[in-house]
Amino acid sequence: MFEVIIISFAFFFGLAVRQIGLPPLVGFLAAGFAINIFGPLLGLPGYTTETLDHVAHLGVLMLLFTVGLKLKLEQIAQPQVVGGALLHFTISVVVFLPGLKLFMGLEWSTALLLAITLSFSSTVLAAKLLETKRELGAFHGRTAIGILIVQDIIALIVLAVWSGQTPNVYALLVFAVPLLRPVLHRLLDFAGHDELLVLMGMLLSLVIGGMGFTAMGLSSEIGALVMGVLLSTHARAKELGASMWSLKEIFLVGFFLQIGLTGLPDWGAMVFAVATGILLGFKGVLFFALMIAFKLRARSAFLTALSLTAYSEFGLIVAAGVLPEYLVPLAIAVSLSFLISAPLNRFAHPLYERYEDELRRYERDTIHPDEQPKNMGEANVLIFGMGRTGSAAYQFIADQGLKPLGLDADTYTAKAHNEAGRNVLFADAEDSNFWRSCNLGGIRAAILAMDDLEAKLIAARSLRQRGFTGPIVAHALHEAHEARIREAGADYTYLTMNQAGISLAEQTTEAMAKS
Repeated sequence: MFEVIIISFAFFFGLAVRQIGLPPLVGFLAAGFAINIFGPLLGLPGYTTETLDHVAHLGVLMLLFTVGLKLKLEQIAQPQVVGGALLHFTISVVVFLPGLKLFMGLEWSTALLLAITLSFSSTVLAAKLLETKRELGAFHGRTAIGILIVQDIIALIVLAVWSGQTPNVYALLVFAVPLLRPVLHRLLDFAGHDELLVLMGMLLSLVIGGMGFTAMGLSSEIGALVMGVLLSTHARAKELGASMWSLKEIFLVGFFLQIGLTGLPDWGAMVFAVATGILLGFKGVLFFALMIAFKLRARSAFLTALSLTAYSEFGLIVAAGVLPEYLVPLAIAVSLSFLISAPLNRFAHPLYERYEDELRRYERDTIHPDEQPKNMGEANVLIFGMGRTGSAAYQFIADQGLKPLGLDADTYTAKAHNEAGRNVLFADAEDSNFWRSCNLGGIRAAILAMDDLEAKLIAARSLRQRGFTGPIVAHALHEAHEARIREAGADYTYLTMNQAGISLAEQTTEAMAKS
Protein backbone atom coordinates (compact mmCIF):
# COMPACT_ATOMS: atom_id res chain seq x y z
CA MET A 1 0.00 0.00 0.00
CA PHE A 2 2.82 2.42 0.90
CA GLU A 3 4.51 2.11 -2.50
CA VAL A 4 1.21 2.48 -4.36
CA ILE A 5 0.20 5.67 -2.53
CA ILE A 6 3.60 7.36 -2.51
CA ILE A 7 4.30 6.74 -6.20
CA SER A 8 0.81 7.87 -7.18
CA PHE A 9 0.95 11.06 -5.10
CA ALA A 10 4.46 11.94 -6.32
CA PHE A 11 3.58 11.41 -9.98
CA PHE A 12 0.30 13.31 -10.09
CA PHE A 13 1.49 16.23 -7.93
CA GLY A 14 4.69 16.48 -10.00
CA LEU A 15 2.66 16.36 -13.22
CA ALA A 16 0.29 19.06 -11.94
CA VAL A 17 2.99 21.61 -11.08
CA ARG A 18 4.81 20.98 -14.37
CA GLN A 19 1.68 22.16 -16.20
CA ILE A 20 2.11 25.62 -14.64
CA GLY A 21 5.83 25.83 -15.44
CA LEU A 22 7.24 24.74 -12.04
CA PRO A 23 9.84 22.00 -11.54
CA PRO A 24 8.37 18.62 -10.50
CA LEU A 25 10.26 18.79 -7.19
CA VAL A 26 7.78 21.46 -6.04
CA GLY A 27 5.01 18.91 -6.64
CA PHE A 28 6.94 16.28 -4.70
CA LEU A 29 7.09 18.65 -1.72
CA ALA A 30 3.33 19.19 -1.93
CA ALA A 31 2.81 15.43 -2.26
CA GLY A 32 4.75 14.89 0.97
CA PHE A 33 2.43 17.21 2.90
CA ALA A 34 -0.62 15.60 1.26
CA ILE A 35 0.53 12.14 2.31
CA ASN A 36 1.18 13.50 5.80
CA ILE A 37 -2.41 14.74 5.99
CA PHE A 38 -4.20 11.83 4.33
CA GLY A 39 -1.83 8.99 5.25
CA PRO A 40 -3.71 7.94 8.42
CA LEU A 41 -7.01 8.00 6.51
CA LEU A 42 -5.47 5.75 3.86
CA GLY A 43 -4.20 3.30 6.45
CA LEU A 44 -0.48 4.01 6.09
CA PRO A 45 1.53 2.71 9.07
CA GLY A 46 3.91 4.99 10.98
CA TYR A 47 7.06 3.17 9.97
CA THR A 48 6.66 4.29 6.34
CA THR A 49 8.34 7.58 7.26
CA GLU A 50 11.43 5.69 8.41
CA THR A 51 11.48 3.79 5.14
CA LEU A 52 11.28 7.01 3.17
CA ASP A 53 14.01 8.58 5.32
CA HIS A 54 16.32 5.76 4.24
CA VAL A 55 15.41 6.13 0.56
CA ALA A 56 15.87 9.91 0.79
CA HIS A 57 19.29 9.52 2.39
CA LEU A 58 20.44 7.22 -0.42
CA GLY A 59 19.24 9.79 -2.97
CA VAL A 60 21.18 12.60 -1.29
CA LEU A 61 24.36 10.48 -1.20
CA MET A 62 24.09 9.63 -4.89
CA LEU A 63 23.40 13.27 -5.77
CA LEU A 64 26.46 14.48 -3.85
CA PHE A 65 28.55 11.74 -5.48
CA THR A 66 27.54 12.91 -8.97
CA VAL A 67 28.20 16.53 -7.95
CA GLY A 68 31.67 15.45 -6.84
CA LEU A 69 32.27 13.88 -10.25
CA LYS A 70 31.93 17.36 -11.77
CA LEU A 71 34.12 19.14 -9.21
CA LYS A 72 37.76 20.05 -9.27
CA LEU A 73 39.51 20.71 -5.97
CA GLU A 74 40.98 23.98 -7.21
CA GLN A 75 37.54 25.45 -7.80
CA ILE A 76 36.80 25.27 -4.05
CA ALA A 77 40.02 27.07 -3.13
CA GLN A 78 38.87 30.27 -4.85
CA PRO A 79 38.58 33.61 -2.99
CA GLN A 80 34.94 34.12 -3.99
CA VAL A 81 34.10 30.60 -2.78
CA VAL A 82 35.84 30.41 0.59
CA GLY A 83 35.54 34.13 1.31
CA GLY A 84 31.95 34.33 0.12
CA ALA A 85 30.85 31.32 2.19
CA LEU A 86 32.56 32.42 5.41
CA LEU A 87 31.49 36.07 5.15
CA HIS A 88 27.88 35.14 4.34
CA PHE A 89 27.79 32.73 7.27
CA THR A 90 29.19 35.31 9.70
CA ILE A 91 27.01 38.21 8.57
CA SER A 92 23.86 36.05 8.48
CA VAL A 93 24.37 34.80 12.04
CA VAL A 94 25.08 38.33 13.29
CA VAL A 95 21.88 39.62 11.64
CA PHE A 96 19.57 36.69 12.51
CA LEU A 97 20.70 36.19 16.11
CA PRO A 98 19.32 39.41 17.71
CA GLY A 99 16.02 39.09 15.83
CA LEU A 100 15.45 35.52 16.95
CA LYS A 101 16.37 36.42 20.52
CA LEU A 102 14.15 39.51 20.58
CA PHE A 103 11.02 38.38 18.71
CA MET A 104 10.92 34.74 19.77
CA GLY A 105 12.22 35.17 23.31
CA LEU A 106 14.73 32.34 22.94
CA GLU A 107 17.80 31.52 24.98
CA TRP A 108 21.00 32.78 23.42
CA SER A 109 22.25 29.25 22.69
CA THR A 110 18.97 28.24 21.00
CA ALA A 111 18.81 31.49 19.03
CA LEU A 112 22.42 30.99 17.92
CA LEU A 113 21.71 27.49 16.64
CA LEU A 114 18.62 28.65 14.74
CA ALA A 115 20.58 31.54 13.23
CA ILE A 116 23.28 29.12 12.12
CA THR A 117 20.78 26.74 10.50
CA LEU A 118 19.11 29.62 8.63
CA SER A 119 22.47 30.84 7.29
CA PHE A 120 22.97 27.70 5.19
CA SER A 121 21.69 27.22 1.63
CA SER A 122 20.26 24.07 0.11
CA THR A 123 22.86 21.83 -1.53
CA VAL A 124 20.27 19.42 -2.90
CA LEU A 125 18.00 22.07 -4.46
CA ALA A 126 20.86 24.09 -5.97
CA ALA A 127 22.63 21.03 -7.35
CA LYS A 128 19.36 19.66 -8.74
CA LEU A 129 18.38 22.94 -10.43
CA LEU A 130 21.87 23.60 -11.82
CA GLU A 131 22.14 20.03 -13.05
CA THR A 132 18.73 20.22 -14.73
CA LYS A 133 19.79 23.40 -16.55
CA ARG A 134 23.22 21.84 -17.30
CA GLU A 135 24.95 24.69 -15.50
CA LEU A 136 27.00 22.77 -12.93
CA GLY A 137 30.09 23.33 -15.06
CA ALA A 138 29.35 27.00 -15.75
CA PHE A 139 31.28 29.62 -13.79
CA HIS A 140 28.33 30.62 -11.61
CA GLY A 141 27.36 26.96 -11.11
CA ARG A 142 30.84 25.99 -9.93
CA THR A 143 30.96 29.02 -7.65
CA ALA A 144 27.61 28.16 -6.07
CA ILE A 145 28.51 24.50 -5.52
CA GLY A 146 31.87 25.46 -4.02
CA ILE A 147 30.15 27.80 -1.53
CA LEU A 148 27.67 25.07 -0.65
CA ILE A 149 30.46 22.60 0.09
CA VAL A 150 32.10 25.08 2.47
CA GLN A 151 28.72 25.65 4.14
CA ASP A 152 28.13 21.90 4.50
CA ILE A 153 31.50 21.51 6.20
CA ILE A 154 30.56 24.29 8.64
CA ALA A 155 27.21 22.57 9.30
CA LEU A 156 28.91 19.28 10.08
CA ILE A 157 31.33 21.00 12.47
CA VAL A 158 28.42 22.72 14.25
CA LEU A 159 26.57 19.42 14.55
CA ALA A 160 29.64 17.68 15.96
CA VAL A 161 30.31 20.44 18.52
CA TRP A 162 26.73 20.80 19.79
CA SER A 163 25.85 17.12 19.77
CA GLY A 164 29.01 16.16 21.60
CA GLN A 165 29.87 13.60 18.93
CA THR A 166 33.46 13.47 17.76
CA PRO A 167 35.19 11.41 15.09
CA ASN A 168 36.66 8.16 16.37
CA VAL A 169 40.26 7.05 16.06
CA TYR A 170 39.58 5.56 12.63
CA ALA A 171 38.90 9.08 11.31
CA LEU A 172 42.67 9.39 10.85
CA LEU A 173 42.22 7.07 7.88
CA VAL A 174 40.62 9.98 6.02
CA PHE A 175 44.11 11.29 5.31
CA ALA A 176 44.80 8.09 3.37
CA VAL A 177 41.71 8.50 1.17
CA PRO A 178 43.63 10.28 -1.66
CA LEU A 179 45.75 7.14 -1.96
CA LEU A 180 42.62 5.37 -3.23
CA ARG A 181 42.55 7.50 -6.39
CA PRO A 182 44.75 5.20 -8.57
CA VAL A 183 42.83 2.12 -7.40
CA LEU A 184 39.45 3.74 -8.10
CA HIS A 185 40.61 4.90 -11.53
CA ARG A 186 41.67 1.36 -12.39
CA LEU A 187 38.34 -0.02 -11.19
CA LEU A 188 36.50 2.47 -13.40
CA ASP A 189 38.62 1.36 -16.36
CA PHE A 190 37.51 -2.25 -15.81
CA ALA A 191 33.85 -1.50 -14.96
CA GLY A 192 32.70 -1.44 -18.59
CA HIS A 193 29.63 0.44 -19.80
CA ASP A 194 26.70 -1.58 -18.46
CA GLU A 195 25.19 -2.37 -15.05
CA LEU A 196 28.63 -2.78 -13.44
CA LEU A 197 29.23 0.91 -14.03
CA VAL A 198 26.05 1.80 -12.11
CA LEU A 199 26.94 -0.64 -9.33
CA MET A 200 30.37 0.93 -9.02
CA GLY A 201 28.79 4.34 -8.57
CA MET A 202 26.52 2.94 -5.85
CA LEU A 203 29.45 1.15 -4.20
CA LEU A 204 31.48 4.35 -3.97
CA SER A 205 28.67 6.70 -2.96
CA LEU A 206 26.74 4.46 -0.55
CA VAL A 207 29.26 1.93 0.77
CA ILE A 208 32.77 3.39 0.74
CA GLY A 209 31.74 7.03 0.93
CA GLY A 210 28.55 6.67 2.95
CA MET A 211 29.05 3.78 5.36
CA GLY A 212 32.83 4.10 5.32
CA PHE A 213 32.87 7.70 6.52
CA THR A 214 30.07 6.98 9.00
CA ALA A 215 32.16 4.19 10.52
CA MET A 216 34.93 6.75 11.06
CA GLY A 217 32.53 9.08 12.85
CA LEU A 218 32.43 11.44 9.87
CA SER A 219 29.62 12.62 7.60
CA SER A 220 28.32 10.15 5.04
CA GLU A 221 27.36 13.13 2.82
CA ILE A 222 30.93 14.43 2.74
CA GLY A 223 32.14 10.87 2.14
CA ALA A 224 29.96 10.49 -0.96
CA LEU A 225 31.14 13.88 -2.24
CA VAL A 226 34.81 12.99 -1.66
CA MET A 227 34.44 9.72 -3.60
CA GLY A 228 33.08 11.69 -6.54
CA VAL A 229 35.90 14.23 -6.38
CA LEU A 230 38.50 11.42 -6.43
CA LEU A 231 37.11 10.28 -9.78
CA SER A 232 36.44 13.75 -11.22
CA THR A 233 39.69 13.74 -13.22
CA HIS A 234 38.99 10.39 -14.89
CA ALA A 235 38.07 10.49 -18.57
CA ARG A 236 34.90 8.46 -17.88
CA ALA A 237 33.65 10.55 -14.94
CA LYS A 238 30.93 12.12 -17.08
CA GLU A 239 29.79 8.70 -18.31
CA LEU A 240 29.62 7.40 -14.73
CA GLY A 241 27.49 10.37 -13.67
CA ALA A 242 25.16 9.91 -16.65
CA SER A 243 24.74 6.20 -15.91
CA MET A 244 23.46 7.00 -12.40
CA TRP A 245 21.10 9.77 -13.53
CA SER A 246 17.75 7.93 -13.52
CA LEU A 247 18.48 5.93 -10.37
CA LYS A 248 19.53 9.04 -8.48
CA GLU A 249 16.45 10.96 -9.68
CA ILE A 250 14.09 8.27 -8.37
CA PHE A 251 15.72 8.16 -4.94
CA LEU A 252 15.75 11.96 -4.72
CA VAL A 253 11.97 11.98 -5.03
CA GLY A 254 12.06 10.43 -1.57
CA PHE A 255 14.07 13.37 -0.24
CA PHE A 256 11.49 15.95 -1.30
CA LEU A 257 8.61 13.79 -0.08
CA GLN A 258 10.43 13.35 3.22
CA ILE A 259 10.39 17.09 3.94
CA GLY A 260 6.62 17.19 3.65
CA LEU A 261 6.32 14.11 5.86
CA THR A 262 8.43 15.64 8.66
CA GLY A 263 5.32 16.86 10.43
CA LEU A 264 2.23 19.04 10.20
CA PRO A 265 2.69 22.67 11.26
CA ASP A 266 0.81 24.65 13.87
CA TRP A 267 0.21 28.41 13.65
CA GLY A 268 3.53 29.16 15.34
CA ALA A 269 5.39 27.11 12.76
CA MET A 270 3.53 28.86 9.93
CA VAL A 271 4.37 32.31 11.29
CA PHE A 272 8.02 31.26 11.64
CA ALA A 273 8.06 29.93 8.05
CA VAL A 274 6.51 33.10 6.62
CA ALA A 275 8.94 35.31 8.54
CA THR A 276 11.94 33.31 7.32
CA GLY A 277 10.47 33.35 3.82
CA ILE A 278 10.55 37.14 3.89
CA LEU A 279 14.19 36.98 5.03
CA LEU A 280 15.10 35.01 1.90
CA GLY A 281 15.41 38.37 0.17
CA PHE A 282 18.18 39.35 2.57
CA LYS A 283 19.93 36.03 1.95
CA GLY A 284 19.96 36.54 -1.80
CA VAL A 285 20.95 40.22 -1.70
CA LEU A 286 23.84 39.46 0.64
CA PHE A 287 25.17 36.74 -1.67
CA PHE A 288 24.89 39.11 -4.64
CA ALA A 289 26.76 41.87 -2.80
CA LEU A 290 29.54 39.49 -1.73
CA MET A 291 30.00 38.10 -5.24
CA ILE A 292 30.21 41.63 -6.62
CA ALA A 293 32.79 42.44 -3.93
CA PHE A 294 34.89 39.51 -5.18
CA LYS A 295 34.85 41.03 -8.70
CA LEU A 296 32.26 38.77 -10.33
CA ARG A 297 30.18 40.42 -13.01
CA ALA A 298 26.55 41.23 -12.26
CA ARG A 299 25.25 38.25 -14.26
CA SER A 300 27.42 35.67 -12.49
CA ALA A 301 26.75 37.29 -9.11
CA PHE A 302 22.98 37.28 -9.77
CA LEU A 303 22.82 33.66 -10.97
CA THR A 304 25.07 32.47 -8.13
CA ALA A 305 22.99 34.31 -5.52
CA LEU A 306 19.72 33.02 -6.93
CA SER A 307 21.02 29.44 -6.81
CA LEU A 308 21.83 29.89 -3.12
CA THR A 309 18.57 31.57 -2.10
CA ALA A 310 16.93 28.68 -0.27
CA TYR A 311 17.26 27.29 3.24
CA SER A 312 19.24 24.12 3.67
CA GLU A 313 18.30 20.52 4.28
CA PHE A 314 21.50 20.44 6.36
CA GLY A 315 19.69 22.82 8.70
CA LEU A 316 17.16 20.04 9.21
CA ILE A 317 19.97 17.59 9.93
CA VAL A 318 21.40 19.97 12.52
CA ALA A 319 17.93 20.55 14.02
CA ALA A 320 17.21 16.82 14.21
CA GLY A 321 20.40 16.37 16.20
CA VAL A 322 20.34 19.35 18.58
CA LEU A 323 17.00 21.22 18.14
CA PRO A 324 14.32 18.55 17.66
CA GLU A 325 11.55 20.88 18.92
CA TYR A 326 12.17 23.20 15.93
CA LEU A 327 12.37 20.47 13.30
CA VAL A 328 8.80 20.98 11.98
CA PRO A 329 9.00 24.83 11.80
CA LEU A 330 12.35 24.54 10.01
CA ALA A 331 10.95 21.89 7.66
CA ILE A 332 8.10 24.25 6.72
CA ALA A 333 10.59 27.11 6.26
CA VAL A 334 12.78 24.95 4.01
CA SER A 335 9.74 23.82 2.01
CA LEU A 336 8.51 27.40 1.57
CA SER A 337 11.97 28.52 0.47
CA PHE A 338 11.97 25.73 -2.13
CA LEU A 339 8.57 26.89 -3.40
CA ILE A 340 9.95 30.42 -3.79
CA SER A 341 13.41 29.57 -5.09
CA ALA A 342 12.56 26.85 -7.62
CA PRO A 343 10.42 28.98 -9.97
CA LEU A 344 12.78 31.97 -9.62
CA ASN A 345 15.70 29.79 -10.73
CA ARG A 346 13.59 28.39 -13.54
CA PHE A 347 13.35 31.93 -14.97
CA ALA A 348 16.79 33.10 -13.80
CA HIS A 349 18.09 34.12 -17.24
CA PRO A 350 14.97 36.05 -18.34
CA LEU A 351 14.94 37.78 -14.92
CA TYR A 352 18.52 38.91 -15.38
CA GLU A 353 17.83 40.16 -18.90
CA ARG A 354 14.92 42.21 -17.57
CA TYR A 355 16.88 43.85 -14.75
CA GLU A 356 20.31 43.80 -16.38
CA ASP A 357 20.77 47.56 -16.58
CA GLU A 358 20.02 48.04 -12.87
CA LEU A 359 22.18 45.12 -11.76
CA ARG A 360 25.20 46.09 -13.87
CA ARG A 361 25.47 49.39 -12.01
CA TYR A 362 26.99 47.48 -9.09
CA GLU A 363 29.80 45.82 -11.07
CA ARG A 364 33.40 46.52 -10.08
CA ASP A 365 35.76 48.28 -12.48
CA THR A 366 37.98 45.18 -12.52
CA ILE A 367 36.46 41.73 -13.05
CA HIS A 368 37.38 38.15 -12.23
CA PRO A 369 40.02 36.66 -14.62
CA ASP A 370 37.67 33.81 -15.61
CA GLU A 371 35.13 36.37 -16.86
CA GLN A 372 37.32 38.64 -18.95
CA PRO A 373 36.30 39.12 -22.63
CA LYS A 374 38.11 36.90 -25.14
CA ASN A 375 39.52 37.67 -28.58
CA MET A 376 38.22 35.43 -31.36
CA GLY A 377 41.32 35.94 -33.48
CA GLU A 378 41.15 34.69 -37.09
CA ALA A 379 38.36 32.14 -36.54
CA ASN A 380 35.66 31.93 -39.23
CA VAL A 381 33.40 29.20 -37.75
CA LEU A 382 32.03 29.34 -34.21
CA ILE A 383 31.11 26.11 -32.42
CA PHE A 384 29.07 26.56 -29.24
CA GLY A 385 29.41 23.63 -26.85
CA MET A 386 32.52 21.43 -27.00
CA GLY A 387 31.15 18.09 -25.81
CA ARG A 388 31.26 15.02 -28.03
CA THR A 389 29.07 16.57 -30.74
CA GLY A 390 30.91 19.89 -30.76
CA SER A 391 34.32 18.21 -30.70
CA ALA A 392 33.43 16.07 -33.71
CA ALA A 393 32.16 19.15 -35.57
CA TYR A 394 35.35 21.05 -34.67
CA GLN A 395 37.57 18.29 -36.07
CA PHE A 396 35.58 18.03 -39.31
CA ILE A 397 35.64 21.83 -39.84
CA ALA A 398 39.39 21.91 -39.20
CA ASP A 399 39.94 19.05 -41.68
CA GLN A 400 38.18 21.16 -44.34
CA GLY A 401 40.83 23.86 -44.00
CA LEU A 402 38.58 26.29 -42.14
CA LYS A 403 39.43 27.96 -38.82
CA PRO A 404 37.03 26.81 -36.11
CA LEU A 405 36.77 28.35 -32.65
CA GLY A 406 35.12 26.34 -29.91
CA LEU A 407 33.24 28.04 -27.07
CA ASP A 408 32.24 26.26 -23.88
CA ALA A 409 30.77 27.48 -20.58
CA ASP A 410 32.96 25.09 -18.57
CA THR A 411 36.45 26.49 -17.96
CA TYR A 412 37.87 22.99 -17.39
CA THR A 413 36.46 21.70 -20.66
CA ALA A 414 37.98 24.69 -22.48
CA LYS A 415 41.33 24.11 -20.76
CA ALA A 416 41.36 20.41 -21.66
CA HIS A 417 40.70 21.20 -25.34
CA ASN A 418 43.45 23.82 -25.39
CA GLU A 419 45.89 21.30 -23.92
CA ALA A 420 44.89 18.94 -26.75
CA GLY A 421 45.81 21.65 -29.30
CA ARG A 422 42.31 22.92 -30.15
CA ASN A 423 41.34 26.58 -30.26
CA VAL A 424 38.67 26.71 -27.53
CA LEU A 425 37.66 29.60 -25.25
CA PHE A 426 35.63 29.75 -22.07
CA ALA A 427 32.43 31.62 -22.96
CA ASP A 428 28.78 31.30 -21.97
CA ALA A 429 26.30 31.67 -24.83
CA GLU A 430 23.64 32.77 -22.32
CA ASP A 431 25.80 35.66 -21.10
CA SER A 432 24.68 38.99 -22.56
CA ASN A 433 28.05 40.54 -21.69
CA PHE A 434 29.79 38.01 -23.93
CA TRP A 435 27.70 39.14 -26.88
CA ARG A 436 28.49 42.79 -26.21
CA SER A 437 32.23 42.13 -26.16
CA CYS A 438 32.55 39.69 -29.09
CA ASN A 439 33.41 40.68 -32.65
CA LEU A 440 31.60 38.58 -35.26
CA GLY A 441 33.08 40.36 -38.26
CA GLY A 442 35.18 37.40 -39.43
CA ILE A 443 32.68 34.68 -38.58
CA ARG A 444 31.04 32.98 -41.58
CA ALA A 445 29.00 30.23 -39.86
CA ALA A 446 27.92 29.09 -36.40
CA ILE A 447 27.20 25.61 -35.03
CA LEU A 448 25.05 25.21 -31.91
CA ALA A 449 26.15 21.94 -30.31
CA MET A 450 25.01 22.57 -26.73
CA ASP A 451 22.62 20.10 -25.12
CA ASP A 452 20.47 22.71 -23.38
CA LEU A 453 17.56 24.01 -25.49
CA GLU A 454 17.43 27.41 -23.76
CA ALA A 455 21.12 27.98 -24.50
CA LYS A 456 20.54 27.23 -28.19
CA LEU A 457 17.62 29.65 -28.37
CA ILE A 458 19.55 32.46 -26.67
CA ALA A 459 22.62 31.90 -28.86
CA ALA A 460 20.58 31.90 -32.09
CA ARG A 461 18.66 35.05 -31.13
CA SER A 462 21.82 36.82 -29.97
CA LEU A 463 23.68 36.03 -33.18
CA ARG A 464 20.87 37.52 -35.27
CA GLN A 465 20.51 40.54 -33.00
CA ARG A 466 24.23 41.21 -33.44
CA GLY A 467 23.69 41.40 -37.20
CA PHE A 468 25.10 37.97 -38.05
CA THR A 469 23.80 36.87 -41.47
CA GLY A 470 25.69 33.61 -41.97
CA PRO A 471 24.20 30.13 -41.58
CA ILE A 472 23.36 28.89 -38.08
CA VAL A 473 23.22 25.11 -37.77
CA ALA A 474 21.95 23.30 -34.67
CA HIS A 475 21.18 19.80 -33.54
CA ALA A 476 18.01 18.97 -31.62
CA LEU A 477 17.26 16.11 -29.26
CA HIS A 478 13.49 16.21 -29.81
CA GLU A 479 11.25 17.04 -32.75
CA ALA A 480 9.32 19.57 -30.66
CA HIS A 481 12.53 21.62 -30.28
CA GLU A 482 13.26 21.99 -34.01
CA ALA A 483 10.62 24.63 -34.71
CA ARG A 484 11.61 26.71 -31.67
CA ILE A 485 15.29 26.70 -32.66
CA ARG A 486 14.41 27.78 -36.21
CA GLU A 487 12.14 30.54 -34.92
CA ALA A 488 15.06 31.82 -32.83
CA GLY A 489 17.17 32.25 -35.97
CA ALA A 490 18.74 28.92 -36.93
CA ASP A 491 18.76 28.03 -40.63
CA TYR A 492 19.23 24.27 -40.30
CA THR A 493 18.32 21.85 -37.53
CA TYR A 494 19.08 18.15 -37.33
CA LEU A 495 17.60 15.55 -35.03
CA THR A 496 20.61 13.94 -33.37
CA MET A 497 19.29 10.37 -33.27
CA ASN A 498 17.84 10.60 -36.80
CA GLN A 499 21.18 11.73 -38.20
CA ALA A 500 22.97 8.93 -36.39
CA GLY A 501 20.55 6.44 -37.98
CA ILE A 502 21.01 7.97 -41.44
CA SER A 503 24.79 7.81 -41.10
CA LEU A 504 24.59 4.15 -40.11
CA ALA A 505 22.38 3.42 -43.12
CA GLU A 506 24.75 5.27 -45.47
CA GLN A 507 27.72 3.29 -44.18
CA THR A 508 25.73 0.09 -44.60
CA THR A 509 24.75 0.80 -48.22
CA GLU A 510 28.34 1.80 -49.08
CA ALA A 511 29.65 -1.42 -47.56
CA MET A 512 27.06 -3.46 -49.48
CA ALA A 513 28.04 -1.74 -52.74
CA LYS A 514 31.70 -2.67 -52.20
CA SER A 515 30.98 -6.31 -51.35
